[in-house]
Amino acid sequence: MDKTKEPQYNNCLEIKESQGLTSLGLMTNQVWYDDPKRLTFVLSRYKFVSKMLSGKKNVLEIGCADAWGSRIVKQEVDQLTVSDFDPVFIKDVNERMDLKWPMRTITHDFMKGYLQGESFDAVYLIDVLEHIRPSEESLFIDNIVNSISPTASCIVGSPSIESQIYASPPSKEGHVNCKSGPELKTLMQKYFNSVFMFSMNDEVVHTGYHPMAHYLWALCSHKKSI
Repeated sequence: MDKTKEPQYNNCLEIKESQGLTSLGLMTNQVWYDDPKRLTFVLSRYKFVSKMLSGKKNVLEIGCADAWGSRIVKQEVDQLTVSDFDPVFIKDVNERMDLKWPMRTITHDFMKGYLQGESFDAVYLIDVLEHIRPSEESLFIDNIVNSISPTASCIVGSPSIESQIYASPPSKEGHVNCKSGPELKTLMQKYFNSVFMFSMNDEVVHTGYHPMAHYLWALCSHKKSI
């Protein structure tokens, strides 16, 4: 095997030899091909979630797609279940699963029901809610709420409505339910006793003016009895 000039980097070659080179997931590969800088935004969103949910025991991700960034959350929680309604993406996740970073996978459509027999202590959605039509969002969130424990945390991340004039045509095609900061907070307050709002621009999360935010976060806890 080749050796690097600086010995501390030989570990890079050892991992390549023993584990191979990690491949990008289906969606991540497309992002890397079309708009590489967007990966920094995606990964920063996962990092934010990971720190907010650090120490949680049983966490669910909804709409994981290829789950390439989900490993960042797995670093901070005991058990991570990743789910998507599209079996193509779940198949891709399973084919690339690394035994060092095990995640349970589920193919499930939350428009069709909740996860029976489950009670997660945290759930998060990154870039999912904006794909759910307003007329269907109540059913969608009801099924999420019925899949988590009474004291569970819920994190919802979504592009703001104000950002959509800058969105690419493919993004706009799927974004049928972007909201303003107050609208997202009002929606989540129907389901949770506590809702805290944050803004995000590129990789930076802050408490700034929502209409100037490209991305919104709703951090929720303690679901209501509905």
